[in-house]
Amino acid sequence: MDLPETMSFADTEDEDERVRSGPLWRHALWAAIVTAAGLTLGWLGALFRIGPEEYGLPPAAPGALWPYLLAWAVIGLALGAVLRFVAAKVPVYAPSEVLLGTVMIGTRLSLGWRPEPLEVAGLAGAALLLVAFWCAVALRGAAVVSRENP
Repeated sequence: MDLPETMSFADTEDEDERVRSGPLWRHALWAAIVTAAGLTLGWLGALFRIGPEEYGLPPAAPGALWPYLLAWAVIGLALGAVLRFVAAKVPVYAPSEVLLGTVMIGTRLSLGWRPEPLEVAGLAGAALLLVAFWCAVALRGAAVVSRENP
């Protein structure tokens, strides 16, 4: 199947693969909304571990949930700041999905498992490592493209 002559691969650029410029409030709002969505999905995913025993498994460990939710909110906002900073300079593929997934998984694990603060810091470090790798791939791709198209 041949492509029409009027269409090129440059015309099919994905919406996720663009530079996200704009005012600071828009970046902050994006980070807050995606982090809140990740927290909500993580909390919903952990409901069977944090609800009454007759509705699921017994809780993995006793303790309050709010410190974990607050910790992952702060971690999510920091990860969102890193992603959005890079996405304002070069195209980053699916930054919302990366942030949503890392916050959701971290929240889900923390609420169901109730780890110690050092273990939460390890989970946050793993999430930061994933985001840093994701951004490094985007920066490397942008460097290759700019070198090929002077």
